[in-house]
Amino acid sequence: MAIINMEWYRIFLYTAKMGNLTKAARELKITQPSVSYAIKQLEEVMGVKLFNRLSKGVQLTTEGLALFEYVEKSFSLLDAGEKRIHSLKNLTSGELRIGASGPIIKHLLLSTLDYFHNEYSEIRIRLIQGNTQEIIKYLKEGKIDIGFIHMPVDDEEINVTYIHTNEDCFVVGAAYRHLANQPISTQLLTEVPLLLHSAGSSTREFVEQWLNAQGYEIDVDIELNSSEMLIEFARRGYGAAFVNRSFIEQELEEGFLFELQLVEPVPSRNIGIATRQDISLSLVASRFIEFLI
Repeated sequence: MAIINMEWYRIFLYTAKMGNLTKAARELKITQPSVSYAIKQLEEVMGVKLFNRLSKGVQLTTEGLALFEYVEKSFSLLDAGEKRIHSLKNLTSGELRIGASGPIIKHLLLSTLDYFHNEYSEIRIRLIQGNTQEIIKYLKEGKIDIGFIHMPVDDEEINVTYIHTNEDCFVVGAAYRHLANQPISTQLLTEVPLLLHSAGSSTREFVEQWLNAQGYEIDVDIELNSSEMLIEFARRGYGAAFVNRSFIEQELEEGFLFELQLVEPVPSRNIGIATRQDISLSLVASRFIEFLI
């Protein structure tokens, strides 16, 4: 079948609805001969008569009525699609799909999420919690559009943009308060029961690499997935917990926790926004990043 001009279908639809060539032309803001020409061309390509010409207008034939049902549905879908794009463009619908660890959500994203949610209340927010490796996996699987991870990440499929610097530290409760009175060596630190994130997390790997670089093998007493739980165990005197300093500022001020000063300081870590190299960000995701930055 020859290629049919999409505008012919539009003219056919309006003519069928109006039942009159002149009225259809007026509604479409074109001339009546243009309507007649389009209908004629469509009938020739289809090889069937679509309208019966009456004294006061036109009426669909059996074949024309069959075509009308499909044309009407098609233009209805196109109209819905245009409205959908308009709503996405104006952020009156859509989804924000992000992933991050619990601490990053609480201390870096939550206030921005609150502001974004208040500003664009019709945007559905989908949030997945996980460590850096899990967030990268979710990105590749298409479960999220943007992830917030600890840098560096060496993956050709992932693009990472720096947004924030983390300052980590070891903290203890009152039971080990005497160790916080003066700088201590890494060796002395390793003699204290260590409370660390579970193996496989980027935070755990970071601590292990830092200790290994100084010639020490890590020996962990308590492994947990939650920074909040590590902090709680440190407060109760179980040992030294490795956490982000911004997470425990209040506990430090109130004297529930004490930061260990190390002769060999722990390097700072960077947090980045991770996206897939091969996929463009949605308008919603781009807007959220603008809010955050």
